[in-house]
Amino acid sequence: MMNKTFFAPWIKLSYLHLWNEIGRLKQKLITQFADRNTKIISTKNCQSVEMYFNSEKMEKTIGRVAEKTPEVGETVNGLLVKKAFTYQIMALDDLHVFSQLSTTNISQRITIAYTGAFGVLKHRLKQIFESVESLPDEESEGRAFGVHERLTVKYE
Repeated sequence: MMNKTFFAPWIKLSYLHLWNEIGRLKQKLITQFADRNTKIISTKNCQSVEMYFNSEKMEKTIGRVAEKTPEVGETVNGLLVKKAFTYQIMALDDLHVFSQLSTTNISQRITIAYTGAFGVLKHRLKQIFESVESLPDEESEGRAFGVHERLTVKYE
């Protein structure tokens, strides 16, 4: 009979991240990794996750990110770009200056028929996403909200 394990016993995991709150799989993995120092995290889609690793890596801040020296414990916001074996942290606007990469914005409009109550839709999206905020919209009489400042849902 074959041993039904998810991971080979020699794999040394510090963190294992599961999306969409997979309950039974999470319980099975907790049982399997009970004798190790492995943290098993289960989150909803688009929920922020912080993980801390002990390995040493050196990143170089460049561009606008490097203009101000951060205080101890202060968070540095930027893009982490890996080139060969070096890491650089830069502002989004500096990406095209310090690398061959570029960014673009994509706008798309999708119309989906929904027959349920608009408030129920907003409530369900709040259960899935961290940031759901009401938006002022004259055309839809205040019945609009934004999701993570990237998606706008309007009642038409």
